[in-house]
Amino acid sequence: MTDTSPTSSPAAMLPLAGPGEPFEIVEEEVLGERMEVYRNRARSLREVLARSAAHGEAVYVVCGDQRITYAEHLARVAAFASVLRDEYGVGRGDRVAILAANCPEWIVAFWATVSIGAVVASMNAWWADPELEYALGQSEPTVVVADAERLERVRTAAPDAVGVAFRTIEIGAEFAELVERGRGAALPDEAIAEDEPAVLLYTSGTTGRSKGALASHRAICGMISSSHHSGAVAMLTLAAVDGADPAAARPAGQSVALVTVPLFHASGLYGFVVLQLVSGGRVVLRPGRFDPDDVLRLIEEEGVTLWSALGSMGPRVAERALASGRDTSSLTVLAVGGAPVSPAQQEMLREAFPHAQDSVSMGYASSESIGTITRTGGAEMREHPTSAGRVLPTVQLEIRGPDGAALPDGVEGEIHVRSPYLMLGYWRDQAATDEVIKPGRWLAMGDVGSMRDGRLSINSRARDMILVNAENVFPTEVEFRLDEHPAVRECAVVGVDDVMTGQAVGAVVVLDPAAGIGEDDLRAWCREGMAGYKVPTRWVLRDEALPRNPSGKVLKRELLQEFSGA
Repeated sequence: MTDTSPTSSPAAMLPLAGPGEPFEIVEEEVLGERMEVYRNRARSLREVLARSAAHGEAVYVVCGDQRITYAEHLARVAAFASVLRDEYGVGRGDRVAILAANCPEWIVAFWATVSIGAVVASMNAWWADPELEYALGQSEPTVVVADAERLERVRTAAPDAVGVAFRTIEIGAEFAELVERGRGAALPDEAIAEDEPAVLLYTSGTTGRSKGALASHRAICGMISSSHHSGAVAMLTLAAVDGADPAAARPAGQSVALVTVPLFHASGLYGFVVLQLVSGGRVVLRPGRFDPDDVLRLIEEEGVTLWSALGSMGPRVAERALASGRDTSSLTVLAVGGAPVSPAQQEMLREAFPHAQDSVSMGYASSESIGTITRTGGAEMREHPTSAGRVLPTVQLEIRGPDGAALPDGVEGEIHVRSPYLMLGYWRDQAATDEVIKPGRWLAMGDVGSMRDGRLSINSRARDMILVNAENVFPTEVEFRLDEHPAVRECAVVGVDDVMTGQAVGAVVVLDPAAGIGEDDLRAWCREGMAGYKVPTRWVLRDEALPRNPSGKVLKRELLQEFSGA
C-alpha cells in the first residue's frame, strides 16, 4: 500500500529533541488541535525581549553612525511602550501601524508595541496611496508611527482619519522626545497569552486587495525555537561531515547580520529583528536604494557574518564581489530565496563568497506559515539544488489532490502544512481565512509541489503569484488596475523569467486602436495606483483578442511565448 501519511519526523528520532534535551519536543493542544511543540519555548514576545537584558552592552542595532546596545535598546523600548500606553491610550489588541524605511525607530516601535500586548500593523513602505488608504482603513490603528516622507503620504491618502481615527508619531525629533519623556519606565508586566495576536503582516491578495496575516505570540516564539533547533542540527551535521567537534563548528563571537530587505517583510522582521535579538546578534541596517557596492563595503567594514540575499540581490552583489577587492571573509552564512535561485546562481554565490560556500541555505515559508516549513543548505543543497529541502521538526506537510486527499511520493499536488506557527487567520476576512485554513488547522499554501525521498520540490511555474525581487505580485491585482484604463479592452499579466529579479511582470494588453496610447501611458497609469515593483516591465500591446479556452479562460501559457524574445 502507498504511504500517504504526513511528512514529518518523530521527535524521538531528531537530534537534541528528546526528553531533557535543549529542544525537547512534546505534544500539547494548540487552538483545539493536538500538535508537537517545543517544551522550552518563550510564551510571549515580551518574555523574549526581557531576556535580551542578558546581552547588556553588546551592540544590537547599527544604522549609519548609530550604535545601540541591548541595554539602551531595552530602555528605549520600555520608555516608548509607557508613552504608547499612558499618553496615546494603546491597549491590548489595539493596532500600532509602522510605516517607514528601515531605521532603529522601526525596531523600537515594534518591540514596544508587542510588549504591551498591542498588535504591530506592518505597513509596506512602497505602497501607492490607494493601497495605503485601504490598509489603514482595514487595520484601524490607534497610532501610526511613520517617517516624514511616509507620514506626508498618510496625510494625503487618509486626510480625514489623521487626528480623528488615529494619532501619528513622526520618526525623528518627535519620536526621540517621546522616548526621553518615558525614560526610566519599566517594561509592562501584564500577562500576555500565547495565542493573543502580535503582528499583522500584509501580503498581496488574489482579489486585488492586500490581506493581513495575523501572527500570534505563540507562532513567532515557536518560529524562534524551530529556527534555533534547525540551526543547531545543521552545525552538528556539518561537524559530522568534517569530523570536527560540534562546538568548533559554531562561529566564535557575535553574529553580525546585514539587513538589505525591508523590515515590513517577514524575512526582515522575523528573520533578523527577532532572531538576532534572541541570540544576542548585531543587526546592521542599510536604508535607501539597494547598492551592491555599498553592501560589499558594509560586509567588510562591519565584519558581517550573515546576509540574506533575496531576489536579485545575490547575483548583483556576486558580480561585483570578485572585482571589488573588498574583504568578504567575515561572511560565513549566506541565505538565499524570495525568488527561484538556479543552480548556476547558487554556484556563483559560492564562488563570490568562498567562506560561506558550505553554509549557503534556503528555506520555504510564507507570511501565513510564519515559521519556516522546509530548509536546505550545505552539502544537501549542493546535491539537490532544485529542492526546497526537508520538512523541519514540529511541522507536518502533505501534498493533496483536487479532492483534498493526500497524494503519494512523486505526485504533484497542492502543498498543505500544519504546525503551531500558522497565522491565526486573515484580519477581518473570515471568507479568505476559510479558503486557506482547512479542518485540523492545515494551511493550503497555494503552491504546487511533490515529495521525493523526504525532500520537497516546488513547481514554481504552477503558481499564479509572480516573485519580483522577493516581492509578491498577483496578476489579478495588476490586471484589475489595467482594466480600469478606458483604452484597455482586455489584458493578462504573467510572470516572465528574469535572470536578475527571478521573475518580471509581463502584461499583454488589448487596446482600443483609436486611443493612441503606448507603454509609457500604461506604465504611468499603473504607478498611480500600485507599488512600483508591481508595475509591468515587459509589455506586449495588441489589437487582437487574447487566446482563450472553451470555458473562456485566458491561455496564459500561449501568452508567455510572446515574451520569449524579450
